Amino acid sequence: MKRIAFSLLAASAAVFAVPVMAQEQIGTIERGTYSCELPGDAAGAVGVAQPQESFTITSASRYSSPQGEGTYLRRGDIVTMTSGPRNGTRYAIEGRGFLRKIENGVPGRLRCVRRPGQ
Repeated sequence: MKRIAFSLLAASAAVFAVPVMAQEQIGTIERGTYSCELPGDAAGAVGVAQPQESFTITSASRYSSPQGEGTYLRRGDIVTMTSGPRNGTRYAIEGRGFLRKIENGVPGRLRCVRRPGQ
């Protein structure tokens, strides 16, 4: 009887763990240059460029920025810079080629958009 109960418990744990793991799949983002900007206002430009925040994805897990190079990790819809000058910086994936920098645990105002043709 104990063996059956243990088997049921193990099977239940596996079933409940699958959705959590599926949400946290490791992946990559598209290579190219991501130009970052803050929102503008009605009287001026649509966006205010922030070139010091921009970066380029150079390979499946590497980036370069004006401050230097490092690595990143994508888990689900979150990109985390894991080494280099941006170590610990996180971005929420809002759409294909569109990221928003996470500030205080939530997506902030800074947006980074992949340039077309790159």
